[in-house]
Amino acid sequence: MPATERALELALAAAQAAADKKAEDIVILDVADQLVITDAFLLASAPNERQVLSIVDSIEERLTQLPEKAKPVRREGERGGRWVLLDYVDIVVHVQHTEEREFYALDRLWKDCPQIEFVDRDLPATA
Repeated sequence: MPATERALELALAAAQAAADKKAEDIVILDVADQLVITDAFLLASAPNERQVLSIVDSIEERLTQLPEKAKPVRREGERGGRWVLLDYVDIVVHVQHTEEREFYALDRLWKDCPQIEFVDRDLPATA
């Protein structure tokens, strides 16, 4: 069973918030068929700890502004700023330092899961 509409709404809003803070390599994975604890993973990265934390703050702020406000039930890794996890139950957000992203390779670990398309609304349209 694919990700729920709520999970898609949260994931796309979180992805746009990350993009607004210049996150790199934004990927949304539909993990609903693989995991019972969540429907989607959002993966994003940044080249330094300050930007990782800025992206995390932006995501949290954006999701609390949705009509059905969302707050993470769990937040991990903020102190180090190298890999911050936000658990919203429907989605789990992973914002990683670029080096952590390459080392842990979550993209490769979950490569069999379908990707959910995300297009940064601020990018110019291609012809």
